[in-house]
Amino acid sequence: MSENVLMSPEEDPGPAPLRRPTLSQVAEASGVSLKTASRVLAGEPHVRAQTRQRVVLQAQRLGYQRNSAASLLAAGRSVDHLGVITGDLTNPFYAGLTQGVEDGLREHGLHVSVASSAESPDSEWTLARGLASQRCLAVIVVSAMEDHSRYVQLQQGGTPVVFVDRRARGLEADSVILDNVTGGRAAARHLLDHGHRRIAYVGDYDWLPTQRDRVIGFGEAMEAHGVTDWRDLVRSGAHDTPGARAITAELLSLEDPPTALVAGNNLSALGVSLELAAHAASRPTPALIGFDDVDWAGLVGLTVIAHDPVEMGRHAARLAVKRLTDRESPAETIVLPVTLIARGSGERPPSSRPQREESP
Repeated sequence: MSENVLMSPEEDPGPAPLRRPTLSQVAEASGVSLKTASRVLAGEPHVRAQTRQRVVLQAQRLGYQRNSAASLLAAGRSVDHLGVITGDLTNPFYAGLTQGVEDGLREHGLHVSVASSAESPDSEWTLARGLASQRCLAVIVVSAMEDHSRYVQLQQGGTPVVFVDRRARGLEADSVILDNVTGGRAAARHLLDHGHRRIAYVGDYDWLPTQRDRVIGFGEAMEAHGVTDWRDLVRSGAHDTPGARAITAELLSLEDPPTALVAGNNLSALGVSLELAAHAASRPTPALIGFDDVDWAGLVGLTVIAHDPVEMGRHAARLAVKRLTDRESPAETIVLPVTLIARGSGERPPSSRPQREESP
């Protein structure tokens, strides 16, 4: 497995998909070059009709790209779109990601069909199979599954799959992810360097690899500074704004509340910010660092662990297009960097430590 990695924990890739006919075999059977066969099956113009027909017929005979480009070209239909399956479409992260995919495909004359799984594995699989059956060229997915081995069915049927934001697990497939461990570590170190020790982490669902990796980095930094009880202030399940507000309220009501918080995604950062603002008049405000650099973060002075979801989408599109004509190369994982942007909220000193409000 080829991996362009800055840093990421080891994961078992699981069983490789079964062997299927290769582009080289199609080219040899058709009596054309590998490049010509690739151009035909990618639907590129300026190929002689007789050559195109011969390549398509051999691809069908060998079972290459079944239910994909070869069968569509033989039927005289154009192949021009890829499918993108995301989580919650109201999350700005997914809007940027989809924009990046569109940017990456536009130069190839390809289009995007977008659907949301709402973080449901069953809905995701229904959508993925539907996109494949509709002769979608490839599927780019932010997966809600913990095991992706069933996607072997799509691969064997000729539909490449690229996993984005969450690494492929249980099969060999291309992935584009963030350096989440480094992000969690950077957030904790920044707060520790500003004198905090009681630091809470308000995170997403605990089954998400992004959540797990960010907590791993957060914990490593805390342990390195001698803070061994950091797990007491780690919370999960803050997938949306109301959930994050409720968790923040619980943390602030503790006998010894945190002086700083890390919010694990942009929606949880919004929830934490709203809850802190609701109590700003009655108590000092804890320091806060969020993940994802959304538009409102600059407006309110939120320190963030930033990355570029548009760039992530462009990389996913590139891998998908590459896989259309190169089915045999090892799966590639791209790990994109993150950067801490200080805007004020993460630089508040622990002297701003909140006191638990007394019951009336």
